[in-house]
Amino acid sequence: MNRPTRRLPLTALRTFEAAARHLSFKQAADELCVSATTVSNQIRQLEKDWNCKLFHRHTRAVSLTEKGQSLATVLTSAFTDIRGEIDKNIAPRRQTVTIAVGPIFGSRWLAPRLARFARLHPGIELVVHHGTRINSADQLHTDLAVDWGVGKWRNLHSVRLMEIRYSPIISPELARESGALTTPADLTDLTIIHQHDRSEWENWFALAGYPEAAPENEMIIVDSNMVQRTVKDGQGVALGVFPFMDPEVKNGQLIKPFDIDLAPDRAFHLLAKQETLANKAVQTVWNWIMSEAHAGAEDGSGGLETRNDGLRDPAVGV
Repeated sequence: MNRPTRRLPLTALRTFEAAARHLSFKQAADELCVSATTVSNQIRQLEKDWNCKLFHRHTRAVSLTEKGQSLATVLTSAFTDIRGEIDKNIAPRRQTVTIAVGPIFGSRWLAPRLARFARLHPGIELVVHHGTRINSADQLHTDLAVDWGVGKWRNLHSVRLMEIRYSPIISPELARESGALTTPADLTDLTIIHQHDRSEWENWFALAGYPEAAPENEMIIVDSNMVQRTVKDGQGVALGVFPFMDPEVKNGQLIKPFDIDLAPDRAFHLLAKQETLANKAVQTVWNWIMSEAHAGAEDGSGGLETRNDGLRDPAVGV
């Protein structure tokens, strides 16, 4: 006749294993989110039930007895095997992929697509970081990045992702206050908002036929989203980044006074270290971004092809 199997006090064993691993009731309590008294009571109950001593209790520390050490070794191995089996075959952990993007690309292009990515790839957690200018591989601290340039990054794999164009944008309120804007030169009567430097506007005025245009009032703002906010508040006119600004122009939040678009030589590029692309999760994110950009190029929401006038363009913070 088989003897009945004695029920194992799994909660108390888990508590003992944590205390044995830390050699501290307090640290075990912190890990398990219980009180140190609870840890102590559960271990005392084990010792009482089994009529053996598992810990030597000193004034400010504990140490394992011989039986305690033997039990701890078995339990740690068992819990490690259980966790490994769950992570591998039962409930595999989500893989994490990091990507760095600039403020305009992040807020206008990537953010609206994140929910779709999560639905398509629930096993991948995409962590988005604020991007800075990248010149070489040692400056890339995430798995992927979207940067602005001509496609020359040292020791990095890069693919041209999408095109943009520049054109002035102004709030309806400021447009009413300023009166009719009949020629591009009329913009010089308003506050011209630059991003980083003045070269963007210089190129646009040259393209519009006014290379000698001299604005009376100017301000420089580095952050792309702050530029758009300042324009919407009616504080001046800036070069909008299209197609990202198309929704605001279509719904009347902003006005595009002139149908003159400056197409820079630079574009958004997707970047990664070659060795990083060997990771399947990173490959998945890379392919998804490329697919979304291709779809946007076809439907006009991103990646628009525009004529290039060969003018110098700055490395804007987009």
